[in-house]
Amino acid sequence: MERGSPQSRRQSLRASAAYGAVPGVLSAAYAIGTWGSPCQVFILMVSSALILFAVFGWAVAGLVARTRWWIWIQLAAAAVNVAGSAALGLIDTGLGGPLGSFIPLTVVLMAIVVPPRAFLVVAGLGLAAYALVWVWGDPAPAGYPLVHALGFGCVAVLCLRHSSVLASLRRRLADSSRTDPLTGCLNRRGFDEWVTTAIADAGSAPVTLVLLDLDHFKEVNDTYGHLAGDDLLTWVGQELRAGLGPGDAAGRLGGDEFAVLVTGTDGEEAVRRLRERLSSGAPASLGRATFPDDGTDPATLTGIADERLYQDKNSRVRRTPTAAVVAAARDGVRRDIVAGDIEKGERRRHAIADPGWMSMTQTCVALVYAVLVAADHPHRAGVIALSVWGFLTGLAVVLGAGWLSGSRTARPLMLVFSVSAFLSCAAVATLDGGVDQPLGVGILLSIPLLTLGMRPKVAVPVALVSGALYVLVGTRVGDAGGWYVAIQSLSTAAVAWACAMQGRAAARQRRMLTRLSRVDVLTEVLNRRGFAERFDRTGQGAALLVLDLNGFKQLNDRLGHAAGDELLKWTASVLRSYGVVGRLGGDEFVVLPGDGTDPDVVAERIREVLETRTGVSIGAAVRGADGDDFDSLYATADARLYEQKPVRTRV
Repeated sequence: MERGSPQSRRQSLRASAAYGAVPGVLSAAYAIGTWGSPCQVFILMVSSALILFAVFGWAVAGLVARTRWWIWIQLAAAAVNVAGSAALGLIDTGLGGPLGSFIPLTVVLMAIVVPPRAFLVVAGLGLAAYALVWVWGDPAPAGYPLVHALGFGCVAVLCLRHSSVLASLRRRLADSSRTDPLTGCLNRRGFDEWVTTAIADAGSAPVTLVLLDLDHFKEVNDTYGHLAGDDLLTWVGQELRAGLGPGDAAGRLGGDEFAVLVTGTDGEEAVRRLRERLSSGAPASLGRATFPDDGTDPATLTGIADERLYQDKNSRVRRTPTAAVVAAARDGVRRDIVAGDIEKGERRRHAIADPGWMSMTQTCVALVYAVLVAADHPHRAGVIALSVWGFLTGLAVVLGAGWLSGSRTARPLMLVFSVSAFLSCAAVATLDGGVDQPLGVGILLSIPLLTLGMRPKVAVPVALVSGALYVLVGTRVGDAGGWYVAIQSLSTAAVAWACAMQGRAAARQRRMLTRLSRVDVLTEVLNRRGFAERFDRTGQGAALLVLDLNGFKQLNDRLGHAAGDELLKWTASVLRSYGVVGRLGGDEFVVLPGDGTDPDVVAERIREVLETRTGVSIGAAVRGADGDDFDSLYATADARLYEQKPVRTRV
């Protein structure tokens, strides 16, 4: 789902409404359960208003999502929820009462829903409301407002940071799923989406679609090898992207077929500029179609541009790039501008580091309390000692997150860290006099962040243990009332559930985008990026087959790209029966046969099946005997493939 789409806005608005109902539901239960106490009728009135407001917000979320003012409406709703939470705290017993934590919890909830800039507004409103209840409400224990404000503030910031990191990862995955990994241009999916959007937004302004087909690129591959051909394609992508203006786009549709979308300029002028830019290294045939003169939809424009491309191909003398031209183009490739891969283990590293950051910030808050407020506390030394221990262990996790993310010992070590952290928090709360004292909240603070970043099968048991520790300390130490323990536990559980749902939705989208970024759009087998990652997991003795369809370019020129695409999809479906399949581009496929199979036998079986429709050349290489990495095995298999070219009949 695209960021900023009406669907994602509606979900964000409905999440805000649902989370805004939490203080209302819990305070209503509290009012009914303590009926007869002073002011409970007013608490019930405010809680009912918050619940009704949440229901209304849920109902109109779809309408609000389609307006340009949706974010301001969401912020106004957040202001209402913060004001309601402040009213509940004032009516009850202030910040130290059962309802006093609703303001900071509302801020934490909004941290996982609204964008970072909007969150600053929510945080400012929450801080102002918290200060108001601090000044006008019943007095809380010394240091209680400071510790809770800093503690919940740190949780909100870390949740916001975690959500922002995951959002950035999803954006990069989305970009990767629309980008050709070899050339850095848009792939077929990404380019089609760009064309559709550009035409929809153009109004009456001209938008020109240009299709390009490189001259005799097949001969470059056959003469100099696929690595040289890949470098030439990368150079073409580099040149096309260098000439783009605002709103323009370049895409690689497959093989040596490229497309460029140019906005706000004459179509003939766009073709002239593109032909001139490519003439020095990879001359090409071009065909163009302009919206709205030639058509008003992508399919019509593509059909007209394709016809004109073949007219251009038949009317001009096509030149095969010489060895010097190919070498110059390869030397001109700037590999740093090609789209990079998402770093492996990035999400896991952040998920491991976040509990460490939480431990560090939480213990810093405890140290501030012990140094500035609790000078006469009887257990001040114990609180400081446990806080220093928590800070050091958290620092160790943060510094070791990179190593842990790739280690098999990560899970048991993080389990040990979690047990240590929660036991330390429980001990600190005990030394401070119970959960209703300033440091008692530390047992619960980590739970929302853990459920946001960890897998449910890990986060749920940890959260349950932490909650049980809180209840145990609350009922055994000090004189915290039952309602105080219940409201704090249930409100934290609601926030944790909201964080878990947000994390789960993000994980689903991330898995989908990860798959898309590693799958070829046309054939639905692995693309270059996905196949290279899969190859890295193979062991010694694994075989690599490289396949090249004979006469594919002639088929495209004679019957059109639609026929070529259909042949590629059929080839991919056949190859799936023989192992892991990837399409590196054009008519070039790679196969990882199953373990223990003879690559020559598999190659011959593949040849027999494919030659019912097309000729094929196949080269094989074995890991260990011919190299240890994908590039070296590919080069060996590619060389063996081309040894067959002169003696095999091309269809």
